[in-house]
Amino acid sequence: MKAGAPLSRIRVVLSRPSHPGNIGAAARAMKTMGLARLYLVLPKKYPDPQARAMAAGAADVLESARVCANLGEALEGSTFSVALSARGRELSHPPLDARAAARELVRAARRDEVALIFGNETVGLSNKEVMQCSCVARIPGGPKYASLNLAQAVQVMVYEVRMATLDSIAAAPRTEYATHEEIESFYAHLERSLYTSGFLHPRYPRKLMERLRRLFARARLEKVELNILRGMLAAWDRSPRK
Repeated sequence: MKAGAPLSRIRVVLSRPSHPGNIGAAARAMKTMGLARLYLVLPKKYPDPQARAMAAGAADVLESARVCANLGEALEGSTFSVALSARGRELSHPPLDARAAARELVRAARRDEVALIFGNETVGLSNKEVMQCSCVARIPGGPKYASLNLAQAVQVMVYEVRMATLDSIAAAPRTEYATHEEIESFYAHLERSLYTSGFLHPRYPRKLMERLRRLFARARLEKVELNILRGMLAAWDRSPRK
């Protein structure tokens, strides 16, 4: 399989970017590594002359960027997504380093649509956004100052992705995985069923659902597995309550 094939199935998502220069620089970073699909979630300024200036020879990537109303829209159709976060999060997925995350992303992209997600320059990704993703990655910087500019972080990750495409051991998976929207629909169904059963306490719903999201994200649900779970929930919903 050609190296370019998985790259064509990888989208780079910038969530709520505030500086147009970073959007342009990210587009340039992507093009230098052979990626072309840029998604923007609620950008503060786009289009913008500064973005075009920073894109340099990557105006085509910039101009074809898709603007989305929320992260869920940007992830539609994907089966695997990596959230970049420098912060430790109590209920988040255990973080992978940048190289390991890139390998997982490329392995999934040999068959399916995947996404690499970056947050706002100041506040990063929200907990809600992170919990919508399959895993979390961290770029291991120096202990005294590990902060990277948004476009720099994009460059590091797309370089790792590019190198991972050259790794011959990243064989194409044969399994058909559930898409982002199928999994989100399952979570909504699960939450409703847990409320109805009385297992999910109305006062403390959030932490339990976040823990369940983390559990199922580690499993990376296949379509057939998701269908089994949905069938179980449907049977549970139909069973008479005592």
